[in-house]
Amino acid sequence: MSQTITIDSSKITIPIIGYGTGTKWYSGDNSKPIDKNLVKSVHDALSVGYRHLDAAEAYGTETSVGEALRTQSIARNEIFITSKVFKNIGNIEQACTDVLTRLGIDYLDLWLIHAPFFDRNKISLEKAWQEMEKLVESGKVKAIGVSNFQKRHLEELFALNPKIKPAVNQIELHPYVYKGTRELLEYCKSKGVVIEAYSPLGPLTFKSDGPVNEILEKLAQKYNRTPAQVLLKWNIIKGDVVITTSSKRDRLEDFLKTADENFQLSDDDVKAIDDAGAKLHFRKYWTKEIDGQKEDL
Repeated sequence: MSQTITIDSSKITIPIIGYGTGTKWYSGDNSKPIDKNLVKSVHDALSVGYRHLDAAEAYGTETSVGEALRTQSIARNEIFITSKVFKNIGNIEQACTDVLTRLGIDYLDLWLIHAPFFDRNKISLEKAWQEMEKLVESGKVKAIGVSNFQKRHLEELFALNPKIKPAVNQIELHPYVYKGTRELLEYCKSKGVVIEAYSPLGPLTFKSDGPVNEILEKLAQKYNRTPAQVLLKWNIIKGDVVITTSSKRDRLEDFLKTADENFQLSDDDVKAIDDAGAKLHFRKYWTKEIDGQKEDL
């Protein structure tokens, strides 16, 4: 079992390392047949100790995740399950009902607006958030939050004086986006919004020849850890929760060891990674919307 963080505003407790069912497994079509490899991988993740599963309607993997949940023995209340709405944001209640059906569960622990870049002609942010709040009140979800929101989007949301504040903001976070993300991180901290980092291993998987990798190798040798563990620990230090994935059981076990409290990075270690990351800007997802400032509002 991994370490957890409790969010006072929503009274939920989140395991700080989550298993993601997007990226590698992404299909974008929930009508596709069950992916047996994903089912096996979810089983592997749960068997080695993961208790946090991250999904989204846009991934097209929820039917497979639901099959994995139905064919394992861990109690529902011991698994923290997240999903997100984007494609069907015009009818958030129905979207949530559909997600619950595909997953084969009665409630979500966390339900996120997947991104702020939706068509505001379909629904306003104010109306969308009110619909999210209703799902908490009805018991279909335990907590609500956002994903890929930049500071300006969160400011817009908080200006609405929401009855329920966003519990988390799930964003792409790794050393190559950190420099431009620091203001957002500080703002989230000031508002009590937990940061969830997705694609935390981006420097290893997408930019293996980048300036961060040499530092990771040195620190891995220094602490007798893997570069992935070093990078995940950096992410946990910068944020609160990390979402990662792999089809390989040994890597899943490796990632989970990052939660070991006996493994820490020094301030100098963190700064070395920061400095190396600042030499290159690389974002994998939502590049036009975030880096290009292109929005459909």
